[in-house]
Amino acid sequence: MKQLSDRSKLFTESRIREMTILSNKYGAINLSQGFPEFDPPHELKSALEAQSKTAHHQYAPNWGIDDLRMAIAEKQSRGFGFDVKPDEVLVTVGSTEGMISTMMAVLDPGDKVIIFSPYYNSYALNAAIVGAEPIFVSLKGKDYKFDETELEDAFRQGAKALILCNPSNPCGKVYTKDELEVIARLAKQYDAYVFTDEVYEHIIYGDNKHINLASLPGMFERTVTCTSLSKTYSLTGWRLGYVTAPFEILEQIRKFHDVFTVCAPTPLQYSAVCALRFGDEYYAELKKVYTAKKERFIKALDDLDIAHNEPQGTYFVLTDISKYGYKSDLEFAKLLVKEYGIAGVPGFCFFKENENRYIRFRFAKNDETLDEVARRFERLENDRIHGRIRPESTN
Repeated sequence: MKQLSDRSKLFTESRIREMTILSNKYGAINLSQGFPEFDPPHELKSALEAQSKTAHHQYAPNWGIDDLRMAIAEKQSRGFGFDVKPDEVLVTVGSTEGMISTMMAVLDPGDKVIIFSPYYNSYALNAAIVGAEPIFVSLKGKDYKFDETELEDAFRQGAKALILCNPSNPCGKVYTKDELEVIARLAKQYDAYVFTDEVYEHIIYGDNKHINLASLPGMFERTVTCTSLSKTYSLTGWRLGYVTAPFEILEQIRKFHDVFTVCAPTPLQYSAVCALRFGDEYYAELKKVYTAKKERFIKALDDLDIAHNEPQGTYFVLTDISKYGYKSDLEFAKLLVKEYGIAGVPGFCFFKENENRYIRFRFAKNDETLDEVARRFERLENDRIHGRIRPESTN
């Protein structure tokens, strides 16, 4: 038989999903794939139950149902600081589909796209699908700052677009207004688009503040904002996302959305309308809950002297595994699953740089689960202290 496509050779199965499969096989606590352990708000579950008794079980309009797009437009208007029209909103099957549809609509084969490293690994895979060439710009130091000169050099190479994940998965960086203004200035100067991934926009810690890049002067015209309901409302399995952009851009994105998915699930769209109209108190409570979980998880790491970054947003922590002596973070991640019942994601898959020091863990777990993880980390640390971890025998 003839060989399969050359394109397929560019891909591997997601390391994140791979670690979930391994976690399930060994009965480990899954801190790898990014979904919460707890249910969505009861209002959403009640709305879904009510929808099961309606006639909303056939195709929805390609753009998304009117009520949901209106609710999203109202929410985005508050975040952007100006009026967003429903016709500037497209409901997608998760933010992931929104991003690949965007890249297909804007980028041609051979175009260049800037990606900050570390990065969510689907961005580079999307670029490969489109045939675009990624230009990686490193985020450096404990606060993951970019060098303005390096970023401008990337734009100067002819980049047609930049992908901005804010807050950033996997490192939890929240971009400051000054940083966003630099990005905006360069995007306008070099006439580039910006595709933003803002799925963690409401999971922010301390005094950090999420700012929509599209809200900055002159940026809505060249910004495609991709986000989802998954993280904010704890319903990753519903696969509901949305894209906000000027109509002339969104109209082109819609074409690829139609080819890829036709429409997002109809009863789920109707069920989700209420979530977009939650008041400020919902988001304040969300911040409070996740702040407590972050502090609980980080205290467990600190008590055992396990080095880590300090996330400003998201529900991920990058831990530094250097002291365990492993040259391969993948092998160490597999050891954690098989011997200690903890599943994380090896950090190498998030970096363009040659990095093997990190494991990404998710702390969107119930308190009892986080306490059990802490006990398992303690056993790991005791084994290290007593010389029971021998990386030379496993690498």
